[in-house]
Amino acid sequence: MILKCLLCSYIITGLALLLLALLVYKTDLDDGKVKVGITVIYIVASFIGGFILGKLKKENKFIWGAICGGAYFIILALVSLAVNHTIGNDGVSFFTVLVMCVSGGTFGGMVS
Repeated sequence: MILKCLLCSYIITGLALLLLALLVYKTDLDDGKVKVGITVIYIVASFIGGFILGKLKKENKFIWGAICGGAYFIILALVSLAVNHTIGNDGVSFFTVLVMCVSGGTFGGMVS
């Protein structure tokens, strides 16, 4: 069940990142706006995954949402490690993305 929710989250992430790339290409967005866009994509994708999992589980929805957000982050970090051979430039942004993903999933589970 959690794999289906993660797959849905990553499909949303892929489509949203493609849209963001198109916006960057067409409008020449600066780095700050791109970073905000990526952050919003992470939160929304985690939220939707947590929301779907909360709907499926019926009990302890916020915990299942947090698990979905955490799993989303772990996969994101592993892919980043595989591609870049590093997790990030600093530990602060790594921790911030972790909190955003888990919080988005938790909130999605809570409102489901």
